[in-house]
Amino acid sequence: MKITVVTLTLAGLVLSQAGLVQAEPITLNSTQQTGQRLFAQACGVCHLQASMGAKTYGPMLNKSSAAGNDEVMRVFINNGAEHMPGFQHYLKPAEVDAIISYIRTIPVPAQAVETSLPKGK
Repeated sequence: MKITVVTLTLAGLVLSQAGLVQAEPITLNSTQQTGQRLFAQACGVCHLQASMGAKTYGPMLNKSSAAGNDEVMRVFINNGAEHMPGFQHYLKPAEVDAIISYIRTIPVPAQAVETSLPKGK
């Protein structure tokens, strides 16, 4: 029994350090909930993992995407990029704002934080 508890505790620590388990649930307001739905519909095919370990077409997005700059994010969503279509004719400005509001609630995964830190000198 003690081995099981220790194993579960260690597994929880590993998963939380890997960014796979969220420490506390995020409560979304109505705009963010709308953004979550729109994100899943319009952006999910490229920016959400279909299953664990699956690769995505586009980068995984989180609150630090576009350097945390909402206007830069808005330009990307509206105009697209080299391998991304623009959504200016598909999404209304309020819908784009809702998606951005939702993305800003997605925490930065622990791996992304670790890999973005400068190496020691």
